[in-house]
Order: sequence, then structure tokens, then C-alpha cells
Amino acid sequence: MARAFPVIPGLPLTLGYTLFYLSLFVLIPLAGLVFKTTQLTWSEFYATIADPVVVAAFKLTFGASALAAAINGVFGLMVAWVLVREPFFGRRLFDALIDFPFALPTAVAGITFSTLYLQDGWIGGFGDHVVAGADWLAGRFGHPDLIPANALAWLDFPFSNTNLGIVVVLVFVGLPFVVRTVQPVLQEWDLEHEQAAHSLGAGGWTTFRRVIFPEIFAAWLSGIALAFARAIGEYGSVIFIASNIPGKSQIVPLQIVIKLDEFQYAKATAIGVVLLFASLLVLLGINGIEFWARRRERAA
Repeated sequence: MARAFPVIPGLPLTLGYTLFYLSLFVLIPLAGLVFKTTQLTWSEFYATIADPVVVAAFKLTFGASALAAAINGVFGLMVAWVLVREPFFGRRLFDALIDFPFALPTAVAGITFSTLYLQDGWIGGFGDHVVAGADWLAGRFGHPDLIPANALAWLDFPFSNTNLGIVVVLVFVGLPFVVRTVQPVLQEWDLEHEQAAHSLGAGGWTTFRRVIFPEIFAAWLSGIALAFARAIGEYGSVIFIASNIPGKSQIVPLQIVIKLDEFQYAKATAIGVVLLFASLLVLLGINGIEFWARRRERAA
């Protein structure tokens, strides 16, 4: 009988390549980051990350990333459902556009959103025209106090001076992660389970909540976690639309860049270490979710 030869080299060689690759591009750079931080004493490290401006940046980065991930969790699930279940004209094109944030340079995305949503942008300046038109109408009919001064203030959304623009950009860059993790699970889903639920009298919402959603729950959470991890490290697109006011609208990556510009390398790596451990916690959470999902499948 002919001997079967493996397609790829044996374990020692492939394991050596794997360890070399991980060490060269992952482990050594991360170890260098941590080693650079050890140049600071504990008091200096704590003073760096406890600086009010840095703390505000952490709050903004994690808060905006969590909000954007939650939004993507809802609408990403809807988009994935429509792409799998609802045939419509141009679906393949729309499906391809989902990956557009992966290919689009972050600087281009930032310029695009700032052009649209800045106060003097195409959409951002729309609120000014509406408020001015309302004031003109109120004065034209002799009732200048008919519309309170701040009644339409919500229409004036200068994204460059608020943190809402950061959330919008993070939603843009994080949407594909949720869609692409949920979509394959929906495609492999057996419709007979839904048909059985309908035959037992379950409605559409009950079928989704009790039958479909538990099966896609692990993938859905993984997508949200990936979107969150992507958002906390986003810099290129956010920097164009945020006003970058210290203590108000500065993100953590910008704080790192500022420290580097000031030649405070150890302080920059200290801030980076906090982001690193946050990302590691997210990755551990994703692996935990996947392990739980595999164990649940084996038990079923």
C-alpha cells in the first residue's frame, strides 16, 4: 500500500514556523511595549494613567466604543438577517459593500464623515438652515416667541464639537464585524426548526427569540466583542471628526501620539499597556464565548 504523505510539513517544522512568526510579529513587540513601561516606577505609572486628561480619554474611548458596539449589535444583526433571508435587487452589491470599511483607508473615512457632519458640512449645516427658517416664519407671522430659542437646538449638531461624531465613525468601522460573524451562522441554519416551531403555534417573534436567537447568540456576542476591540484602537478616522479638546473629546490613541510627540515614550507605552490589557480581556472573552458555544453544541 502506498504511503500517504502529508500535504504540509510535519509538526516540528510547522510548529517552528508558527512560533517564529508569532514571536517576530506579536510576542516580541508586545514584550518590548511592556519592557519600555517598566522604566517607570509604580507611582509614575499610576500618575500617568490617572492623569485627569488621560482618564477622560479612557472614558470617552471605552464609552464610545461600547455604545458603537451596542448599536452595531442591533443593526448588524438586522443587516445580516436581511442579507440571508430577504432576496432583493442588488443584494450581492449591498453584501459586498458591507466589507467596504475594511478596504477604505481610515483617513478617507474620517475626511468623508467630517465633510458630511461638520457644522459647515452638507448635513451638519442643515440644522442651522432649519432653525433660521423657523425663526423667520415666527417673525413673519408676528410671533417671534412662538418657537422657544432652544426648541430646535437638537437639529444643530456640530459633530466636530461633540462626541457623537466619534460614535458615528466607530459604528461605520465596526459594522462588518457583527454582520460577518452572524451571517454564516444564519446561512447554515436549518429552516426545519422554524417550520417545526410554527407548526406548534409559535409566532414569528417567539420563534426568533426562543429558537433562532439562542443558536446565533455566541456568534452575535463575538461580533460585538470584535467591533468593540476594533473601536478602542481606532485613530485615523476619529481624529478628523473629533474636536480633540483635552479632557473632553480626546481619544486614547491621540493621547499616545501626544506623549510620543513630547518624547515621553515610557508614558506613551504605559497608556498603550492599558489598551493592550483591555484588548486581551476582550479576546479572552471571545475565546470563552466560542468555547461555551462548542461545548453547548456537543451537549446538544
